[in-house]
Formats: sequence, C-alpha cells, structure tokens
Amino acid sequence: MASKVPEEKEKEKSPSILSRSDFLKIGGATLGAAVLSELVISGPFSPEAIQGIGAEAHPHQGSAEHQWHMAIDLDRCIGCLYCVRACQAVNDVPDDEMRWNVVFPERLEDGTEFYMNRPCQHCQEAPCVRVCPVGATWVRPDGIVAMDYNRCIGCRYCQVACPYDVRRFNWKTPDAPNPYQPAWGVAEVPRRPRGVVEKCTFCVHRIDRGVEQGLKPGVDRAATPACVVACPVGARIFGDIRDPESPITKFLAENTTFRLREDWGTEPKVHYVRPTKKEA
Repeated sequence: MASKVPEEKEKEKSPSILSRSDFLKIGGATLGAAVLSELVISGPFSPEAIQGIGAEAHPHQGSAEHQWHMAIDLDRCIGCLYCVRACQAVNDVPDDEMRWNVVFPERLEDGTEFYMNRPCQHCQEAPCVRVCPVGATWVRPDGIVAMDYNRCIGCRYCQVACPYDVRRFNWKTPDAPNPYQPAWGVAEVPRRPRGVVEKCTFCVHRIDRGVEQGLKPGVDRAATPACVVACPVGARIFGDIRDPESPITKFLAENTTFRLREDWGTEPKVHYVRPTKKEA
C-alpha cells in the first residue's frame, strides 16, 4: 500500500501564485497606468491643457472686455438666402456643400412654417473644443470659437462632436471660382487648404479689425458679420452683450428668445426668436 505524502511536502511542491518578478511587473504596470491617467486627466495631455495650446499660440486675439453674441429672428426671416451668399463671398466658400451658414425651410408641430438659420453657435462649453487632440480650435476670451487651420490635422473629431452640425470638412483642393463674388462681396480671408475642418467665425476678421479701429461691431457695417449686414429685413442682430447700448443687448432685453438645446449645457451664443403662425 502506497505511503501518503505528508501534507507539508505537498505544500512545498505547490507552485506560488505570483513570483517576485511577476509582482514587480504588475506593480510597474499599475504605476505606469496611474501616471498615464494623471497625465491624461489633469496633466499636459488633458483636454484642458490641449485646449490652451491654440489660445497660447494666439495670445492677442480677443479680449474678455467683450462678449460677442448674435440673435436671429425666425419670425422675421424670409428665407432670401442673402446672408448665406454674403457669407460665402466674404469668407470665400465657393462650394455650396461647404456652407458655414445654412438656411432651410422648417415646420413646427402646429403647422407653423419658417426658415431655420444655423451658423456656428460659438458655444462657451464647446464639445468640439474638448475633443480636438491638437488644440486647433478654442474659445477666445471674447467668446468666439476660433480655428487655427495651420494646426488642424483633419481628424474630424470636432465635426463629429458638434451637436449642431455646423462644421464642414474640406475634401477638395480649393481652386474652383467663387460664384458669389463679386456680386455678394469679395474675399476678405484666405481660402482654407484641403484636409481641414471649416466653420463660421462670426467674421472675426471684421470684428478684430473694427475694434482696433474704434468701430462698433453690430453698429458699424465694416466691423459686423457679413450675414448680419446683408439681411434685408433685419432678422439678424449682433453685438457685445457687455455693452448696455449694443444692439444685441437691447434686442435680448426686448424680446423673448431661446437657444438651441440649452439642456445640453453648451451655452451657445446664438439666440433665436420663435416663429409665429401666419394668418392665411
């Protein structure tokens, strides 16, 4: 009859679950993951740090002294597309599929028909800004969501993240003639290269130049977004909400407005007046 192996002997032969080498490897990996997480969450690779790249590269753009907002009166808009064409001429957007500012017929549940207008909403808490991996888009101190087309790598993360569908990816080499020039204006900014995402800028080149020259955006045409200037019925209003005498400040005080999907927490800077049903 075979003799029983003592219990102590069996324990001695049982392999250990973790060797010292395994323990060190796991510990090192855990520490590395913790360090990497810290870098991504609050370190130099965090969304907040990356967002600051664009602002640091353009430190003199915009001042917190101003906060630029736009209002669109959907009850007044007639759908003439003057704003769209002026935008395409001034910002040199020849392709209709690339329009930064879109206007289209819409209808409410009660049958009210109107023309929806949708430029970039210039969100204060912009999802597009948070996802850009290279800091090519950021919120300026004056509230405008800016773009650095030289930094943009064309990953389109911002386009996917934008809840308002107002960013356009440039698939083509921009060499086609612009059919809206010179009838609706002349190019005031250079065309963007192929492979970058474009969007409405509130005609920031006009705003910055106007402020430097002592002009008042929203009042002086040369310092006001092209779409606002072109509207024949005054359906678009622009200005600085920190100026009590600005057209936008007065308009918001005198009218009930809303912003698109405020429940998303994006804090957009475009305000709308609701359309009313027209009598037949």
